[in-house]
Amino acid sequence: MSAALIPQFIRTHYEVHEWKHACAILKQDFSSEWQDIISVLAEFRLKKSWIAAPGGSKSKVSGFIDSYLYRRGWKEKQFTTKVMIDDHSMETPTHKIDCFRNRVALEIEWNNKDPFYDRDLNNFRLLFDLRAISVGIIITRCDELQSIFKQLGRGASYGASTTHMSKLLPRIEGGGAAGCPILVFGISQRLYVEDV
Repeated sequence: MSAALIPQFIRTHYEVHEWKHACAILKQDFSSEWQDIISVLAEFRLKKSWIAAPGGSKSKVSGFIDSYLYRRGWKEKQFTTKVMIDDHSMETPTHKIDCFRNRVALEIEWNNKDPFYDRDLNNFRLLFDLRAISVGIIITRCDELQSIFKQLGRGASYGASTTHMSKLLPRIEGGGAAGCPILVFGISQRLYVEDV
């Protein structure tokens, strides 16, 4: 991993994994997007009130990251794709990307069912092969956060079959994103703050 390209705060407060030189590609070819990613990760804190609150359509974690990036020109994006065979056209819809700008795709998987990782990685693979994206990024949670969830009486809401790092890494290492460069950030206990 190009650890030297990632600021020290990010390396010590997140679990970071990289495939296929994603950091170098981002820093060199997408420096503005790289700065946005570093900035949102540096400002993010995992607030106790966010964990204690009952679930809804979008978590406070996802909402913070999304809105931060949207203010900087990122957007939710669904690509329109199709396959042509002779004169016959078939729509091949992709899943929406949470945050997209200038060929950089970012997904936030805080507390979904773990098959969402398969969907994200397959989407990255397809869009990379179609030359629509150059790098895929996933922000998720570290396994170690489970102890905090249990202390707050929310352990059942963040169960073993939901999105966390040990469910993601085997999927990437097994080739789930194929040739697409991938960068993963895991939210760790070091980002946790008691705000209530």
